[in-house]
Amino acid sequence: MTVKKQSAEAKIKEIKRHTRKKYSAEEKIRIVIEGLRGEESIAGLYRREGINANLYYKWSKDFMEAGKSRLAGDVKREANSVEVHDLKNENTDLKLLVAEQSLHIRALKKSAIGSEQTIDL
Repeated sequence: MTVKKQSAEAKIKEIKRHTRKKYSAEEKIRIVIEGLRGEESIAGLYRREGINANLYYKWSKDFMEAGKSRLAGDVKREANSVEVHDLKNENTDLKLLVAEQSLHIRALKKSAIGSEQTIDL
């Protein structure tokens, strides 16, 4: 029975993990700002939103650190998926160009070596 109970508990945890709500950046920011406004207790806020207190405080810390970095002049940012896709395409094109140039150089070297041998004869 303990084996079935463990596997059932493991299955429940797996289901909860897969059905867990994923919050967008905008939702996280909204929740953190609501907490900063102080119109509602933090405990009431994370209960209403259905999140763990630790998660709220992690988002709050991340939000503050990002703001601090930005105000300090750090303008680095994450690339969005369109930018990543474009960069991958550009990278592929450049790799093909390098491969073509390498083949062209190799052919030129072979033809130069071949003409040197005919001159020596």
